[in-house]
Amino acid sequence: MGSSKTASDGVLLPERRRVGLLYDERMCKHFDATDHPENPNRILAIWNKLESFGIHQRCVILNAKEAEDKHIALVHTKSHVDFIKNISSQKFGSKWDRIAARFNSIYFNEGSSEAAYLAAGSVVEVAEKVAKGELDSAFAIVRPPGHHAEANEPMGFCLYNNVAIATSFLLNERTELGIKKILVVDWDVHHGNGTQKMFYKDSRVLFFSVHRHEFGCFYPGGDDGSYVMIGEGPGAGYNINVPWENRSCGDADYLAVWDHILIPVAKAFDPDMVIISAGFDAAVNDPLGGCCVSPYGYSIMLSKLMEFAEGKIVMALEGGYNLKSLANSALACVQVLLGDKPIVRSLQADPFESTWRVLEAVREALSAFWPIFAKKLPEELTSKRTSLILIPCSDSEDEYDNGPNTTSEDYEAAIEHVIEPLQNLEVDDGHCTELTNGPNTTSEDYEVAIEHVIEPLQNLKVENGHAFSSSWRSELSKIDIWYATYGSNMRESRFLCYIEGGQVEGMQKQCVGSVDKSPPKESCWRTFPHRLFFARDYTATWGPGGVAFLHPESNSEDKAYLRLYRITLEQFNDVLVQENILSSRTGPLFGLKDLQSIEDKKCISIEAIKKGWYHNVLYLGKEDDLPVITMTCTLYSVDNFKSGKFPMCAPGRGYANTLIKGLVEGNRLSNEEAVAYIEEASTKKL
Repeated sequence: MGSSKTASDGVLLPERRRVGLLYDERMCKHFDATDHPENPNRILAIWNKLESFGIHQRCVILNAKEAEDKHIALVHTKSHVDFIKNISSQKFGSKWDRIAARFNSIYFNEGSSEAAYLAAGSVVEVAEKVAKGELDSAFAIVRPPGHHAEANEPMGFCLYNNVAIATSFLLNERTELGIKKILVVDWDVHHGNGTQKMFYKDSRVLFFSVHRHEFGCFYPGGDDGSYVMIGEGPGAGYNINVPWENRSCGDADYLAVWDHILIPVAKAFDPDMVIISAGFDAAVNDPLGGCCVSPYGYSIMLSKLMEFAEGKIVMALEGGYNLKSLANSALACVQVLLGDKPIVRSLQADPFESTWRVLEAVREALSAFWPIFAKKLPEELTSKRTSLILIPCSDSEDEYDNGPNTTSEDYEAAIEHVIEPLQNLEVDDGHCTELTNGPNTTSEDYEVAIEHVIEPLQNLKVENGHAFSSSWRSELSKIDIWYATYGSNMRESRFLCYIEGGQVEGMQKQCVGSVDKSPPKESCWRTFPHRLFFARDYTATWGPGGVAFLHPESNSEDKAYLRLYRITLEQFNDVLVQENILSSRTGPLFGLKDLQSIEDKKCISIEAIKKGWYHNVLYLGKEDDLPVITMTCTLYSVDNFKSGKFPMCAPGRGYANTLIKGLVEGNRLSNEEAVAYIEEASTKKL
């Protein structure tokens, strides 16, 4: 911490904290020609915001420094170091796209190597200066980010693991600096899979990650981000994951994690330094994150961490893709590093019920290693909860029907000028007295709020903790369709999980079911000239192994067996939601207009769930004058399966058995025929 000095009147004043800021425009040379979310504007937006507030004048400005290969090699393989070092050379220039396609969410250009070396070296540089005491704390405004990069491959926009390199450098190369224990806090909305693996057996690093997980269905997917991943060998108990089950977690949820998991365990661990993988994609309106942390929330999270290691904190930028919320959140954090007190603000909501459930699971998993978690949280605390009623966010994963004229500005106007002033109303003898209106509130603001926010909320009804608009359900419940199934839903008991809720043998998680739990009116079998195949290699429902897809294009040489269920269009929408791992929405994904047009269009790719595997609704014809539709992947995905960008994989035993039972129990094929059918679909190339 900064020392003190004496004023002329004898009062002891705290000396200004020495905060380092590292920014270098050379890291902007790494970019993708397309409109990629991880682009140079991210660090430019942060730097411009800090300059506009005069923050740079209060900090020690540092130049970027390229990392040395020997330091990178502390956590990365030699082949990976050589690959990133040479990827920007001209001999690879014409192959960048093809090489990048071998990896998960990566791009390369002529500036990638230099930027990767600068990003890693910059985090090492500021970490060393803080460890030496030359700085009290620092923020490395770097890109590309790093926490997804694994020992032998780039991943998720990350080329080198910047934080892991700096952490290992201090612990292994600069032991004389006295940094023997490091707390790594990863508050990026995505799990820090790379960092976790690099220190999974190391008790000198307490790795903590809070992230959207959704049972392994949110990026980077799989079980790595689960709370059961607690470390191994000497590192057992030193790996802590807090995996959100849903989107929209905000300040109250994150601060509950801080108060009841991170802060207690950090006190027991007593780190010599705190390094933060500071991703700001859990911020309000981030297009990839879907969470709602405010700049105030980040400032409180950081201020609580300032109590450790005498304030020796290094922040390294990770994600964050809404330039406004990214810059505002970064500003709030640097102000805390400088010693500015966050503006006091009361939280307007309690954590979600799912948050308390996750916290209890994390504490129980770690209780054998940290006695502070032995006691359950008191019921009077966990009973304070918010229902999962999701107000639309303006992001590219938009899952909501905001109405034809609703914009993010409408919501911002409503919140700023109408909903927030409602918090200033005082009720006295049944009458509301307005304490303050705010200087800019106009009648037009109230009209916007009523038309675009308040009136739509009146049409929401809450079921199973989710909010749904009731008007569209009434309309679509009167329309029948045939839903054609070709995967596990061919088995009726499994399909009923999507209608009634629950699970069958082989499934690793339950389905929530549909709002209308009426069983299908009837079912039948038909064959179609489409190719059945298996792809992907893991799902949260079935675990390892591929799952079924139907090729969107017909081919007279192909034959697929499909079981048709007669259900309502409302129920089809609920199945569509569950198949694509969607938390909630306030309108139909596939409405009446879509149904009326799909016979001509043949297929409709649903933008709101474009990241789901089954977002392409396919028209297969008519049965008893009712449309027959199914859901599958797009032709774009088929091309990626063929090229190897997306994995193709035979189904796991539990999933395959469910398909076979569906065909046999439905009296469509004999057991031998069903086994042969699934085996052929598993082995035949696209």
